Amino acid sequence: MERNELYPVFLKVSDLNVLIVGGGYVAEEKLTFLLKSSPNARVEMISPMYREGTIALAERHNVTMSKGNYRRRLLKNKHIVIATTDVPKINEKVYNDCRKRAILVNVADNPPLCDFYMGGIVTKGNVKIAISTNGKSPTTAKRLRQFFEDVLPEKVDDLVKNLNAYRKTIKGGFEEKVATLNELTKGLVQQKDVDEN
Repeated sequence: MERNELYPVFLKVSDLNVLIVGGGYVAEEKLTFLLKSSPNARVEMISPMYREGTIALAERHNVTMSKGNYRRRLLKNKHIVIATTDVPKINEKVYNDCRKRAILVNVADNPPLCDFYMGGIVTKGNVKIAISTNGKSPTTAKRLRQFFEDVLPEKVDDLVKNLNAYRKTIKGGFEEKVATLNELTKGLVQQKDVDEN
């Protein structure tokens, strides 16, 4: 059976420099996704044209938009690049330029040219769940995201905050604190026995 071997990480994109190459529908979708999860992300965009919705979204979030074509020099000081153009040759150039500079790159709708995928994300306050289908089915990730948004209670963030406050009061070393919190929270994952009589 095939296995998803991706390693999930949560990036502080407000401390990183992100470049989106392109200004069409896919660029707007990627920007929307990024800013929904991380409204303070530091994003720059380059494209000869932009959709009106992209411009409005960028203005609300301090996204730097430049009109023009992709040039390698735009990669200077970038940590993450997302290529969204409808010209495969440009996307491949972006990918190759990023790989030479050890910059993480995602070429939209082209899994072999991606160092990372932008999966489905569920956020409830401080709780964030990322969903990946290994680049196989964004639609499945979307449906799973919708499911978890419905199932996770809004008050799950209260639990996180309360446990954080309690954690600060526990005496002892790291292992003792982990043991105490594990004991306190084990009821969250235990299934109740069902009486079949």
